[in-house]
Amino acid sequence: MRPITTVLFFIITLAVSTGPVNAQCKVFAERICKVELGSYVHDGNYHAAILSEGQEAELYKTFHGGQDYRLAICGDDNLPDIEFRVMDTDRNLLYTNRDDDYNITWDISVESTEQLLISVKVPAGEGNSQGGPESGCVAIMFGFREEE
Repeated sequence: MRPITTVLFFIITLAVSTGPVNAQCKVFAERICKVELGSYVHDGNYHAAILSEGQEAELYKTFHGGQDYRLAICGDDNLPDIEFRVMDTDRNLLYTNRDDDYNITWDISVESTEQLLISVKVPAGEGNSQGGPESGCVAIMFGFREEE
């Protein structure tokens, strides 16, 4: 499958998965990842999903000009370090935390309104004790700095 087809398949599969699992991920995002926004104001959206080692998901987000933002990407403790990349709509790489010791936050100031692509990936690891890949919640949170 092409990468975009894989992502769309994953999103459709996620959409029809059970409610309690998604609710647990929302709680994870709210309790664990939201804290990483620090003094930035949460935008009110919870982007969280169950991902397994080797899986990747993408999200488009509009960033408004003249605004400062913080992205926070968090994963369950049983998962390896989550890699995230921020790209423009032409898929030009603007940032990857792989070059920043897998930092889970990134602050960005946007001069003009633009849509960016955030890609998160759970690297393939050693799996769990049953030999299968580890899986767990991965959350993407966005915050903005209030104008003073």
